[in-house]
Amino acid sequence: MDGKVVQLRNDQSPLEYDPKAGQRYPFALKNGKKAIFTVPRQKVNVRPWAVSVFASGALLVPPELAPDRLDDSNGTLTLVSDSDPATVRAVLDGIGAVAPTSPVEPVGIVIDSLAQLTVIRSLLAVGMVLGLVIGVAAFVVSVADRALERRAQVAALALLGARAGTLRGVQVLQVVMPLALGLGGAVVAGWLAESSYLITGGGAVHWDWEGLPLLVAAALGVLLVAALASVPMVRRHVDPEHIRRD
Repeated sequence: MDGKVVQLRNDQSPLEYDPKAGQRYPFALKNGKKAIFTVPRQKVNVRPWAVSVFASGALLVPPELAPDRLDDSNGTLTLVSDSDPATVRAVLDGIGAVAPTSPVEPVGIVIDSLAQLTVIRSLLAVGMVLGLVIGVAAFVVSVADRALERRAQVAALALLGARAGTLRGVQVLQVVMPLALGLGGAVVAGWLAESSYLITGGGAVHWDWEGLPLLVAAALGVLLVAALASVPMVRRHVDPEHIRRD
């Protein structure tokens, strides 16, 4: 609360400090004198996480109420920010640029895990790109092989009067349908697995929609590439060598 000194209370945890309303506490100034703070009657109930810098019974003093010459050389500065790795990294980089020798004690965050997370994400990104390239190439090869096997059937259908557009449409449908079912099932299963992990792990975000549009766009891109690769497999003219008699 701006402009007010408040006392934190958490009824579900033991009191580390138990200041009484009206008690006065001295704070040292840089000139050797003392500044007096009076414990207010107003209390704020908080429900912090298991790992928190907020202790029950602590006093929150707004900066505008603190003396200008407060001796804070032995104090600690608590910064509260988002838990996103990019935000944490930006905060740590900012502290290192201002006070590179000051000790930093992260609460609820393991700094080594952030570096490991960056490496793991890079490896996952490389693996996903390689899997995408190899998967598309393998599917295109299988489509080409299947088209070569069906040349005699396509030639027979063309002789019977089937239009080239109809043959191409059927070819694309035979390629896209199973691939769409497989990719759709993979995206849904992966998204449900991630959400289940977040829910059972007590995450703040249960249903993560952030990366889903990218996965859907990638799946649509794969379907488009496979469809375009299957179109040239149906030719307009009929080669006599492709016609066989039973």
